[in-house]
Amino acid sequence: MKSKRILKSIRRIIRSTGLYSRQIAGRYGVTVPQLMCLQIVVEQDGLPAGEVARRMDLSQSTCVGILDRLETKGLVTRARSAEDRRVVKLHATDAGRDLHGRAPALLQDKLTTGLAGLSEAEQEAIAVALEQVVDMMDLGHVDAAPLLETSHVLHSDSASEHDPRDRAG
Repeated sequence: MKSKRILKSIRRIIRSTGLYSRQIAGRYGVTVPQLMCLQIVVEQDGLPAGEVARRMDLSQSTCVGILDRLETKGLVTRARSAEDRRVVKLHATDAGRDLHGRAPALLQDKLTTGLAGLSEAEQEAIAVALEQVVDMMDLGHVDAAPLLETSHVLHSDSASEHDPRDRAG
């Protein structure tokens, strides 16, 4: 039955995302949202926090919480802009750049790369099919940033490795 194939694929994606998130947190001591945020700061040093939030498609308050934890871990620093003291710019520390260089590609990066290899029609077909699944499950009201992260991983035993305040959406 095709519905079983679909459900199995969805379960495989969810399970793999959870396993991947645990591996990242266990090996690197950061959550996937923290790693994504760090990636943005490393790739464009000096961005304001609001721009990082926009690029991650998160509320500014959620992003500030993630940045607070990155700063506590010594991976980013904040500095007021010389041009406008209201603006706080983010900078990766040496430790942050080192972690970014060692960390594996994020699942969403792998997916983005894979999707780029498909035709526009194939991408549209996938988008429509997934939107139909969301509608069938009556999940249209659920806000979701484009982070491949599972909430159960973030509610894991170790609060230092998996911080529920990093949950996006």
